[in-house]
Amino acid sequence: MSRNIQSVRGMNDILPDEAELWERFEEIVRSWLKSYGYRPIRLPIVEPTPLFARAIGAVTDIVEKEMYSFVDSLNGEPLTLRPEGTAGCVRAAIQHNLAAERPQRLYYSGPMFRHERPQKGRYRQFHQIGIEALGFTGPDIDAEHILMGARLWDDLGLDGIRLELNSLGQPEERARHRAELIEYFEEHEELLDEDARRRLHSNPLRILDSKNPAMQELIAGAPKLADHLGPESLAHFEGVQRVLRDVGIPYTINPRLVRGLDYYNLTVFEWVTDRLGAQGTVCAGGRFDGLVAQLGGKPTPACGFAMGVERLIALLSEGGGAPTALPVDAYIVHQGEAASRLAPRVAEGLRDQGLDVLLNCGGGSFKSQMKKADASGAPFAVIIGDDEANAGEVSLKPLREFGKGDGEFGSAQTRIAIDALAEAIIQSLLDEDES
Repeated sequence: MSRNIQSVRGMNDILPDEAELWERFEEIVRSWLKSYGYRPIRLPIVEPTPLFARAIGAVTDIVEKEMYSFVDSLNGEPLTLRPEGTAGCVRAAIQHNLAAERPQRLYYSGPMFRHERPQKGRYRQFHQIGIEALGFTGPDIDAEHILMGARLWDDLGLDGIRLELNSLGQPEERARHRAELIEYFEEHEELLDEDARRRLHSNPLRILDSKNPAMQELIAGAPKLADHLGPESLAHFEGVQRVLRDVGIPYTINPRLVRGLDYYNLTVFEWVTDRLGAQGTVCAGGRFDGLVAQLGGKPTPACGFAMGVERLIALLSEGGGAPTALPVDAYIVHQGEAASRLAPRVAEGLRDQGLDVLLNCGGGSFKSQMKKADASGAPFAVIIGDDEANAGEVSLKPLREFGKGDGEFGSAQTRIAIDALAEAIIQSLLDEDES
């Protein structure tokens, strides 16, 4: 009798007990994404091979060694099972002209494929949940993505996940750093391992990410990219850090954090844990302002991240499973230096009270922000100018008719202390439910 057919190595079945945990996890994630105003997009698993070569980089490990590629027997088209989601999401945004209509907050989920050596937390078919924000400039959206990670770990009841942060600057800054790196490593070529020698002239920045213990002293002495960052890159990086400090998110700057994909610029970050052995990164991302134009679209600023579902499920399993998730209640409008620094703290404070909040990112006049607030469907706009910020207050404006308009706020805009804001919104929503 022939042997039973087994699953492909590194492509695993998810059996009912674990699949139920996956479903609880996905429910929490969908609610979390909705609370930040992200909308779903569903993408093909198979894409044209040139998409990944152009987006990820032809000399990256993914494109050179890890992709599942084949030629369509009917038309000879080179195709690839997607190894990551950003390239496909950007391709779809260009093809359907999404970002030209208005800035987009998008998310996707599903299986990805890389031909790697299977080990705990690293599989040949693995699952990611990714988000992409297209059309937003400035460091505020970068910071929001990091704040989202911190909130999700709290919603899932996970601890021991720490944040590492870096800036890759702009392409011309990296080019100067790259030249210095090549010169430095050429002077010490006898100390490089096989992978480092292969990457020396094609992608020397990736040598900095080597985990080879024998090379750590050499890497520690390598030229630092931070020494090549210009004023605009430094200001952007400081803007991200300022929001994190204001909200109270601890982080470590890791100058060796470079990411494995060529499309990144400026902010890059990783959420890492020591509880999964060598595969300690559970979520990673950053800014990729040049990718849309690189794939044929109009220049569009962009930022995003992806998280590994299997790794997060492993952490949840260790802790006994995911908690029950809470099922936009307010849109925060802000303008002015003091107001823009206060707004993320106000947003996180409301989310602390279980409210779904959309924080305006990318600037704009009060008028344009109020149009976005109204279009969001939120029942309330929380308005912060410098006058309110300096007084420790906000203005709360109902955007929808509550009952007959004769409740605590009616339809008027009201100044209110920040500490009383969450209770006021929650009580108004409860009163509306009872009316």
